[in-house]
Amino acid sequence: MSEPTILRVLHLEDNANDAELIQRALTQPTFEVRVVASRSEYLKALATGAFDIVLSDNGVPGFRGISALQTARERFPAIPFIFVSGSCDDERNVASLKAAGATECMTKSDLAKVGSAVRRALHGSSDSGASNQETRYLHGMERLVLAVQELSLARDLETVMAIVRRAARELTGADGATFVLREGSLCHYVDENAIAPLWKGKRFPMSACISGWAMLNRQPAVIEDIYSDPRIPHEAYRPTFVKSLAMVPIRTLDPIGAIGNYWATRHLPTPEEVKLLGALADTAAVALDNVQVYAELEQRVKDRTAELQAANKELEAFSFAVSHDLRAPLRHITGFAQILVDECRNALSRKAHDHLARIVDAGRRMSELIEDLLALSRTTQAPVKREKLNLSLIARDIMSQLKLADPGRRTELIIPEELSADGDPGLLRVVLENLLSNAWKFTAKSSRAIVEVGSMAGDDGRTVYYVRDNGAGFDMEHAGKLFGVFQRLHSDADFAGTGVGLATVQRIIHKHGGRIWAEAAVNQGATFYFTLA
Repeated sequence: MSEPTILRVLHLEDNANDAELIQRALTQPTFEVRVVASRSEYLKALATGAFDIVLSDNGVPGFRGISALQTARERFPAIPFIFVSGSCDDERNVASLKAAGATECMTKSDLAKVGSAVRRALHGSSDSGASNQETRYLHGMERLVLAVQELSLARDLETVMAIVRRAARELTGADGATFVLREGSLCHYVDENAIAPLWKGKRFPMSACISGWAMLNRQPAVIEDIYSDPRIPHEAYRPTFVKSLAMVPIRTLDPIGAIGNYWATRHLPTPEEVKLLGALADTAAVALDNVQVYAELEQRVKDRTAELQAANKELEAFSFAVSHDLRAPLRHITGFAQILVDECRNALSRKAHDHLARIVDAGRRMSELIEDLLALSRTTQAPVKREKLNLSLIARDIMSQLKLADPGRRTELIIPEELSADGDPGLLRVVLENLLSNAWKFTAKSSRAIVEVGSMAGDDGRTVYYVRDNGAGFDMEHAGKLFGVFQRLHSDADFAGTGVGLATVQRIIHKHGGRIWAEAAVNQGATFYFTLA
């Protein structure tokens, strides 16, 4: 013969006598009634989501029955709600309560009908148990989905435990929940959420507690009466409120812990509730694995950050050495070589003059390379300070300086009146200086040189800026080398350079969240495109 179905009733009533009379009126099927007498008790009970029906007086001090109805409907739209009140003999009051969503209204003077009213609300005495077990299960599934969402965002053990201990109670309407982690041969009761203290912070041997049994046997332990089960260490439980429990392992294949639910009165959780608790444990296992992964990733990030900081310090030291220790002797070499050229011109042979000229030229090129490397270092470390600016003004200023350095050059310059951008003025000036200097250099042998600066709309809607020339160009097969340090596509005999400028440009564009690329053809010019985030 099957056990009678237990239907759970939440009863809002501040009169103890009325509450007892109504409870006695609830006969078949078996009802488990929880009486609450205030708004706070009602909300706390409703938060568990473990009830099949709500009974309510017309109100308790500070909390109207209509508010209790609205709160229940917001959380569980389908749960039956019956008013049992002395004011339910007023037709207008009854009409307003039903209009608000009450399932039924009845007076306290006719309590004999409470049982049948409850059975009607639960869709008939013959199938109400199955129907409302399904309702409870659906409510539990809704709560489980919420817990899964919360656990997917958890990044530390404390957050995981807080979510699990709260959800475990709400899924089954338990009076307490505990979170246990396995530590070798011990069970560590790490956290709890209960109506009274349990074993938070304590450790027990795996063989001496029910959480250890669940982990060792890789299956749930469901115990209606803890004092009749030989697996329970009774002395450990006597100081507590616990009469019944359900314990499920966290991860079945290789348990790493357990979740326990406890009841203060004898209670046998349904198989559906145990399944929900098991699903919560499985989700907690995934969340704990994620916490470990995130911790490892965080440590890797910290280690990599430390490595980068060390590398930056080395780069700063290198830049300092280049700036102070290399430029001075180089300056001395080229300076005294030039003195020899100037003061000993007549005493030196033609061959000696040639040697000195080569020394001076090599020193000049080395000085340019040092300056370019220092510029690259500075742009790598410099923060981006964005503001609205006009690239056209910067481009015109740069081109005017290039013309002053080579007044004999005839070059057609095409720049719009205003080329708006959002970026760091100093860094973007370095970009344009490099791109325009290259355009100026590589059009030196063109009979009619043209340098153009402009913008257009990109495929993704972002503005694409460009610098175009009709100079020497390059073979696109070698375009992959363009932005590498010391990578050059032309010989020194044709066009001088250090191979650092475009690497500097690329780093600046990347610091702005943009990208840079080029299109070109040999002797047909080149166009450099870039975007800014």
